[in-house]
Amino acid sequence: YSLANLKIGVVGLPGKWSTEVLADALEKRTGYRLVIDMQEVCLDLNARKLRYKDINLCDLDGLVIKKITREYSPNTLDRLELLRIAEAQGVRVFSGAENILRLIDRLSCTVSLINADIPMPETVVTEDIDKAFDSVKQFGEAVFKPLYSTKARGMCLINAKDEEKKIRKAIKEFHQDNPMMYIQKKKDLKGRDFGMVFLGGDYLGSYARVTKSDSWNTTIFHGGKYMAYEATPELIELGTRAQAPFGMDFTTVDVAITEDGPVVFEVSAFGGFRGAQEGIGIDAGSQYADYVIKNIQEGQSDK
Repeated sequence: YSLANLKIGVVGLPGKWSTEVLADALEKRTGYRLVIDMQEVCLDLNARKLRYKDINLCDLDGLVIKKITREYSPNTLDRLELLRIAEAQGVRVFSGAENILRLIDRLSCTVSLINADIPMPETVVTEDIDKAFDSVKQFGEAVFKPLYSTKARGMCLINAKDEEKKIRKAIKEFHQDNPMMYIQKKKDLKGRDFGMVFLGGDYLGSYARVTKSDSWNTTIFHGGKYMAYEATPELIELGTRAQAPFGMDFTTVDVAITEDGPVVFEVSAFGGFRGAQEGIGIDAGSQYADYVIKNIQEGQSDK
């Protein structure tokens, strides 16, 4: 198999920077370029074909999932299920659809991290409004997080110092869209947290997200910026342990240093390229493309 014969598609958002960067890197190496918008994919179960425009994705050598929906939602899970059809027919998918499935839902990710003894902020998960109220009182300040969200969208901060009526109203409003409430004690992050980048389980480097405003979260969506960060061996060991159970080909681990020591917030289902690029000058798209090609070639030579 020469590189020129490899057909590798990128599942992503056409026109989005990280999707296009990855497609560029693969095209440069193989001469083939395909960006797949899952909105336009059709599964024909009888024929066992997964069609995008006039292409059967099951005929490709590989698919790299950069992004599968703009926002995380249960719909994201349905799209991943479609890709399992291609996987079953021998298409290498990076990262595997079932591996990503376990990360899209915040609760699924959290349970796996806790089962692996990874330190996390104090967290309560409940559908009960009274229990949620008790949690706010217990934590002092609590961050309510949707189970499906990206870049801190939909999160809200509730303060125990507010009057009871105001707290209960805020909880009820959140509960309307989020029957299962994921409630975390707000930690003092001193205005920054870290993204640790992993490729095939190997550590590439870390970047810091630093808030530029008085926003309580550091996401770039809320005005944060990326900077380089030199992680300690202990932190690298924690990040490595945190991502290990998920078997991701490319991911970032969100970590913060708190007064109680380091905590992990989550392992990313897709991992950002921009933080690696702007924070530490790593061209993650190129490194990921090389990794994907190497793995596909090794798999084909084993056949």
